[in-house]
Amino acid sequence: MIRKLTYCDLDFIDYKEAWDLQYYLHQQRVENQISDILLLLEHPNTYTLGKTAHAENLIGGKEFLEQNNISVYNIDRGGDITYHGPGQLVGYPIINLTDWHQDSHKYLRTLEEVIIKVCNEYGLKAERVEGYTGVWIEDRKIAAIGIKISRWVTMHGFAFNINTNLDLFNGIIPCGISDKSVTSLQKELGKEIFINEVKEKIIHHFLNEFDYSTLEFLPKESLLNPTLKN
Repeated sequence: MIRKLTYCDLDFIDYKEAWDLQYYLHQQRVENQISDILLLLEHPNTYTLGKTAHAENLIGGKEFLEQNNISVYNIDRGGDITYHGPGQLVGYPIINLTDWHQDSHKYLRTLEEVIIKVCNEYGLKAERVEGYTGVWIEDRKIAAIGIKISRWVTMHGFAFNINTNLDLFNGIIPCGISDKSVTSLQKELGKEIFINEVKEKIIHHFLNEFDYSTLEFLPKESLLNPTLKN
């Protein structure tokens, strides 16, 4: 079977706008109106609390949130609290697992594998940590993963720290894990990383790990323009 992935680079987009777009695309995918699609993007400063989040893990007060212009959303993915912001590459795959493997754990592990292999390309030994979701370099988390699967179609995805301002993780207990730290490609390598280069590596490994045979590029205007969506 020929498996096609559509890729759209949304560049920089508000969290709520991207969340609404995911719901639209999810329904389109459920109805087989579109092929599997991968969105890559960056968000403005945002904290999101998943379905199992504990409110006390948001430790930044009102003043901290206002000073850093951070929005807060309670959302429908799995997991606890995490941060999104400039310099962090966020990936939202909207894919039908029925056409691949109806296995949520395999899906999570494969998302991790994509990021592990990207880190490997930069000479970093990234790995999983038993009992936790995400990608780690020793005890430092470089990528968080939180997903939702409905009717075997996925939503939400991963947040990969590239040139991220790690100070903004100080307003939360990331993923509710208090005894480990966070890191980024920039911090590990000691230099700023060209984020479009990382996007290309993500796409390459995503295609391989999820067994796609063809790739189609979709301009963001096609998704963000309501007259084109309807």
